[in-house]
Amino acid sequence: MPGRFLPVRRLPTALVLGALAAALSAASSPAAETPAATVPVPPPLPPERPEAMKPPSAPEAIPPTPPARPAELTPPASKPKEPAETPVAEKPPETGKPELPSPPPTPPGRPPELSGEAALALKVAPPDDTACRTRLKRLGVAFEPLPAIAEGQCTAPLPLKVTQLADGITLPGGATLTCRTAEALARWVTEVQVEADRTLKHGLIGLELGGSYVCRGQNHDVDAKLSEHAFANAVDVMAFTFAGRASIPVKAMPEGSDEAQFLGSVRGKACTFFRTVLGPGTNAAHANHFHLDERERNAGHRLCE
Repeated sequence: MPGRFLPVRRLPTALVLGALAAALSAASSPAAETPAATVPVPPPLPPERPEAMKPPSAPEAIPPTPPARPAELTPPASKPKEPAETPVAEKPPETGKPELPSPPPTPPGRPPELSGEAALALKVAPPDDTACRTRLKRLGVAFEPLPAIAEGQCTAPLPLKVTQLADGITLPGGATLTCRTAEALARWVTEVQVEADRTLKHGLIGLELGGSYVCRGQNHDVDAKLSEHAFANAVDVMAFTFAGRASIPVKAMPEGSDEAQFLGSVRGKACTFFRTVLGPGTNAAHANHFHLDERERNAGHRLCE
């Protein structure tokens, strides 16, 4: 109701006095400062271990001494060698002239067996052609051995005279050949027989030869290198003879004819058995025959022209 006052509750005196004292104390104290950044401090070192608790130090290891060598294995002491005295060469007296170099040593003399007539008498053993002659007999080749040929540089240590090939193929006058060349001729002629029956329908009965062993240069040139004929290592075939028809000479034939086909075929087959095959078209010196030889070349090279 208007004009009425609420009653005021009185606080205890002790409580009021304590609040005042706290306010006065807060007013008199300085304002709190912001603490500065602190640096980390390392942890303190541990205290040193007492001497009584330290382990005793180990003594330094000393390598063991190897046992002494047995007396029976000890070599006797040898006296040191005294250096040999080097003789002092006497100095030649000075003459005022320059010293000339000493001449080279003289080579030893040639052994007596390699000098004079003894050297000329030396001979190289000829190759053994026993196996080759056995093959010739099996091929049906008729032959006989001849004495060794030695005409200056023209040589044939084991020549043969071949008179007939397999199946009665004749060689009028025979041929003087080495066994290897005779074998190549015999094997080639067996192929010629087959080609004659196939192309000409007539059997081969003989070969006409222009020569076998002849001591001469290549292409009959006296200044040229020796021909393989000079070693009984070549044969020249001039013509083929047949039963029941005319012989076929080795020369250029009309293209497309049976004769041209026959000659071309047997010429190609000869390259299988001989190392050198020359004929018409090679050069003028071989326009009328087949030259067949067994000349050895580097790496087994063959010449087929």
